Amino acid sequence: MVKIGILGLQGAVREHVRSIEESGAEAAVIKKVEQLSEVDGLIIPGGESTAIRKLIDKYGFMDHLKEFAKQGKPMFGTCAGLILLAKHIVDYKEPHIGVMDITVERNSFGRQKESFEADLAIAGVADDFTAVFIRAPHIVKAGENVEILAKYEERIVAAREGQFLGCSFHPELTDDHRLTQYFVNMVEEAKSKQFA
Repeated sequence: MVKIGILGLQGAVREHVRSIEESGAEAAVIKKVEQLSEVDGLIIPGGESTAIRKLIDKYGFMDHLKEFAKQGKPMFGTCAGLILLAKHIVDYKEPHIGVMDITVERNSFGRQKESFEADLAIAGVADDFTAVFIRAPHIVKAGENVEILAKYEERIVAAREGQFLGCSFHPELTDDHRLTQYFVNMVEEAKSKQFA
């Protein structure tokens, strides 16, 4: 069984734990750098990207997160987590972790639609996934090696690049665990390659 960490600095951590366990994997809330070596994959949850970044810096996580990515371990960023994984952020000079070849715009669905639900078709996951958007970002541009998994009103809201998965919404806030299951499968594949 694979063990998946959830970066537990801020955001919807408990819901991710439940979703991972429902998908047949073990979950661990990561609050210390040392714990990263114990997990096979990592979810960076939603929350507030600048607040999460401050906590990443405060607890010395940044270099270790980049090293985790270099080891080929899968990472899944949801909502604010997507912003943290992006190599480019609109109106920001510097990325955060910066491992996914995408450009992301924060709070891009405007104030009037701060929170809403939409049914999405997500490639390889589901034709009818109810996505919960909360002050969501979206992917403005994706590099050539990025697979676009879902769009909402012509905006890219889910994508994958190799071991990295990102989405604009909160898959953990419903009882539909198919996107989490997709990530669990990614982690299982990556782990089996390490031991192949």
